[in-house]
Amino acid sequence: MREISAGEITRAVAKLAVEACCQLPGEMKEALEKARKAEPSPVGREVLSQLVKNAEIAASETVPICQDTGLAVVFADVGQDVHIVGGDFEEAINRGIHDGYVDGYLRKSSVAEPLFERKNTTDNTPAIIHTRIVPGDHIRLRLAPKGAGSENKSVLKMLVPADGIEGVRKVVLDAIRAAGPNSCPPMVVGVGLGGNMEKACLCAKKAAARDIGTRNEDERYAAFEQELLEMINKTGIGPQGLGGENTAVAVHVEWAPTHIASLPVAVNINCHAARHAEAVL
Repeated sequence: MREISAGEITRAVAKLAVEACCQLPGEMKEALEKARKAEPSPVGREVLSQLVKNAEIAASETVPICQDTGLAVVFADVGQDVHIVGGDFEEAINRGIHDGYVDGYLRKSSVAEPLFERKNTTDNTPAIIHTRIVPGDHIRLRLAPKGAGSENKSVLKMLVPADGIEGVRKVVLDAIRAAGPNSCPPMVVGVGLGGNMEKACLCAKKAAARDIGTRNEDERYAAFEQELLEMINKTGIGPQGLGGENTAVAVHVEWAPTHIASLPVAVNINCHAARHAEAVL
């Protein structure tokens, strides 16, 4: 049994909060530069140039890529041979979010209650935490801050098996068209298939937080990712919705077993600031 202190978790999360909000992942920056070279629209190329420059300034000056530093979404894989000492696991994560967002001068976007008072929590807590118990003696933390512009365009449809792949294509394409410029394209699109209502959404969220350049391990789904990407880029929405061929830089699909009578489909979109950072303790 390996011991990991709550304090170590807090320090790691605080560092990840600043890193994720201020440093665009290298593979995403490369995807934007690749899109800039390939974009036929002059306006689209200029937009992509500005997005790349913005990311460079944010990284060099340690300032947020976007003013919406999002709700803090944490994917935590906790090894079953880890013993957390010196505090509560979720409290340690939330303390790290507090420290990262307060000390890092990141915008606090979380309200304590959603409908009536909507009072800001002032430190961007609580985080949205997805925890899995996995083999091993390490903790893997992936922080993926999620802004409202893209998150508000999320879609869940409970299809039936007869809707098939055409039904899935329609759900994805309708979601992209409805999002239009409001999700600050070029996007990273996460698609979740199967499971039930909440599992499909979790699959989509995990898919959206994947590294650019990764592919589904199942060749059929990897091919479907590429097909959906090509389909989305034919919409003409383009960078920041100003027209062009680069509406998305990646589509990621994750799936789960499902009921014989169900075909759940969820779509979760990341804007051009597809933020995430990871640490292994």
